[in-house]
Amino acid sequence: MSHFDKVREYLLELEYSIVKEDKENEIFVIESQEDGIQNVLIGIADPILIIEQYLFDLHGETAEVTRELLKKNRDIVHGAFALDDSGSKVIFRDTLQVESLDLNELEGSLTSLILLLSEYTEQIIQFSKN
Repeated sequence: MSHFDKVREYLLELEYSIVKEDKENEIFVIESQEDGIQNVLIGIADPILIIEQYLFDLHGETAEVTRELLKKNRDIVHGAFALDDSGSKVIFRDTLQVESLDLNELEGSLTSLILLLSEYTEQIIQFSKN
């Protein structure tokens, strides 16, 4: 079974909606209305699986926001806050080894994102306004 097919099978077993899939580029976009996540990008870049969720754009004074996000990174079980290549978008990002990936590992990373969003929503909204 290919890595793409294995990840697809796991996502379906975990009951995520696959909004988009691109087998050639090995990319999925998933959501779960029930869990409050949408447009989560999952890409396979052998040897890793990348999970990314756009959160908000940085505006104006960013030093304090960046400091708070770095402090919060310590509490996140899987994954972390990161900046995109432009340095203006805050994303959640996690990477896993695709060769040894199992269902529990993928579920743990996605659950970490869900918990982060449920516990930190108010702060994320505030940061997006700065």
